[in-house]
Amino acid sequence: MQIPKSSFDSKPEFTAGELARLVEGELVGDAERMISSVASIDQAGPHAATFAQDRRTLSLYKDRPFGVVLGPVDAPALSSSLIRVPHPRLAWNKVLALFAPKVALAPGVGPFAVICPGAKVGAGTVLYPGVYLGHRSVIGENCLIYPNVVIREEVEIGDRVIIGPGTIVGGDGFGFVAVDGKHHKVPQIGKVVIEADVELGSLVAVDRAMMGETRIRRGTKVDNLVQIAHNVDIGEDCLLISLAGIAGSTNLGPGVIMAGQSGAAGHQTIGAGSVIMARGLVAGDLPPRSQVSGVPARPHKEELHSRAAQLRLPKELKRIRELESRVAQLEAILGEVK
Repeated sequence: MQIPKSSFDSKPEFTAGELARLVEGELVGDAERMISSVASIDQAGPHAATFAQDRRTLSLYKDRPFGVVLGPVDAPALSSSLIRVPHPRLAWNKVLALFAPKVALAPGVGPFAVICPGAKVGAGTVLYPGVYLGHRSVIGENCLIYPNVVIREEVEIGDRVIIGPGTIVGGDGFGFVAVDGKHHKVPQIGKVVIEADVELGSLVAVDRAMMGETRIRRGTKVDNLVQIAHNVDIGEDCLLISLAGIAGSTNLGPGVIMAGQSGAAGHQTIGAGSVIMARGLVAGDLPPRSQVSGVPARPHKEELHSRAAQLRLPKELKRIRELESRVAQLEAILGEVK
């Protein structure tokens, strides 16, 4: 479906029918209702689009006079207009993109960007001001490299990659040999390979390999302030959330999720589809589809039971002290009887 683009100066406005065609959904209600904004379901007004992931959420706000709501295919009819779709959250992405502020990107390379000899930039890629692209590094097509990103020498970046401001790709791995109390730097002569459709947030550090490569595979998304050390191999479609840290030579299978402030010690293998909960520290290999938490990380249910026991500990200690006092009293009485 072709929806006319709004200009940079005008406020976007679409009908409920146009939005239904955009998301390929079933519209129930007024197709001519004008929609001029987006909002969360608890704040949406009569000309706002919103979404509900499930029937339960819809039931909580069914009487709210929003303009149109995207809901699941089994959603009941509402007093407001409804668009039924198989995946409301995914369909909502299209609506958000439609209402996103329009930004005119200057094609090619922005001011004060540096492209070193032998480096290559693919068609459609935008380098914002202040980007540094090192010797013999290659960036694919239709990438978006935000301001002050540093891409060191001999880094390979695939198509449609997004890199947030201040991120450094290809910095030296952290390697030293200690002799007689002195630390001697190990040369880091490998490279970094970032495959297509990867997104790196702001202030991410991806270190080059000592030898060989550090690799982030297709479709992986990395949040802000994440550390990826030398010779790490991250599988396809992983999610690495803010302040996660991955030590050297760790391998992540496809679809691994590392929550905020979680970590992986070096030379570990984390199986496909595993989830490391917030602040969990992986200190050993994990089989596929593990769900772990704690320090060191262990199966999440075990960790929850352990935490529950810890919460009961003060009460149990008080009970033990009371029992000890009673035993001492009984011993005193028995001693007098003798």
